[in-house]
Amino acid sequence: MFKYNIRGENIEITPAIRQYAEDKISKIEQYFHNDEDTMVYVNAKVYRNGDAKAEVTILLPRLTLRAEETSQDLYGSIDLVVDKLKRQVGKYKTKVNRKSREKGFPELINTVDDAPAEEESEENFTIARRKVVGAKPMSAEEAILQMEMLGHNFFVYRDAETNQIEIVYQRKAGQYGLIDIDEQ
Repeated sequence: MFKYNIRGENIEITPAIRQYAEDKISKIEQYFHNDEDTMVYVNAKVYRNGDAKAEVTILLPRLTLRAEETSQDLYGSIDLVVDKLKRQVGKYKTKVNRKSREKGFPELINTVDDAPAEEESEENFTIARRKVVGAKPMSAEEAILQMEMLGHNFFVYRDAETNQIEIVYQRKAGQYGLIDIDEQ
């Protein structure tokens, strides 16, 4: 069962909005086993021009789903986000089924997005965001799948065979690169 953390920016989250978001997002639960402690973070924003944005992050034990959409009203944005999340789940399930037919499929990594932190170093660099990553072992192909699911252009993971930290990234030509970290 999903646990919800719903917050609003420039909008008060009414019981009706909360119930609507929970009802819509809970439809995604059917695609996963009863994962206890699954957190769903919903952020609703309303802009001065009247547009409403819904951002949803679902932290599953083996996968992180994230989507955001903007439309004329918040309810419409929530509907669009849920549709996008369902497409992500479908894409993930298709790839998992294809991989499991080829060979066994180990667990995927789970990322946890902390609250945005601002810290300054001695060189006056500003850290705009900090993420904590639980490095569960996976193959490079699985890391690329997770990177694509999150919409990022790089992904840090632990290699299942060597147990070393590695980074996959998307190259400009559409191919992928792999960085091996030498932990000396």
